[in-house]
Amino acid sequence: MTSFSTCDLCDAHAERLAAGTLAALPPVFVAFGQRLSFSGPAFTLKVFEDNALVRTTLEGTGEGRVLVIDGGGSVRNALVGGNLAVLAEKNGWAGIVVFGAVRDVAELNQCDTGIRALALHPQRSARKGIGDLNVRVSIAGVPVTPGDWIYADADGVLVSREAL
Repeated sequence: MTSFSTCDLCDAHAERLAAGTLAALPPVFVAFGQRLSFSGPAFTLKVFEDNALVRTTLEGTGEGRVLVIDGGGSVRNALVGGNLAVLAEKNGWAGIVVFGAVRDVAELNQCDTGIRALALHPQRSARKGIGDLNVRVSIAGVPVTPGDWIYADADGVLVSREAL
C-alpha cells in the first residue's frame, strides 16, 4: 500500500472536491484496529441492525478492498465485532467503514485492519440476512458507489470516484 495523507490528497485535488468527485466524510468516525491508514476500492453493504451479510462478505476474499457498511447510522447494536475483524484481516480486506456501531474494542485493536465506526455498543445485531450487497449507499450524507476509492487516515476518510 502506498503511503498517503488525506490532507495532501485534498490539497492536491481541490478541483475534484469542488466538482464533487472527491468528498470527505463528516468527522464523526472513531478509529479502531492497528492499521491507522488504509485505502482501496469500496465494496458496499446496506443493512440495518443486521450483520449476517457483513459476515458473509468478510468471509470472501477482500483483495485489498474496503468494506463500506451503511448501517443507517444506528448505534443501537454493533454490526462488526472482534470475530469479523479477524475475518477481515485473514481474508485481505484493507479496512472497514461502518456507518453504525462496533464492539469488542480490545479485539478490534489487535487486528491488522483499519476500522472506522460511529461508536461502540456491546449488543450484537440481528442475524436475519436482510440487506443489499454492492449498491450505492449514503454514509453520513456522502454517496459511495461500489468501486469508489476510500482513503482513510488519522485526519479523516475520503471518497473518490477514481484512484488518486
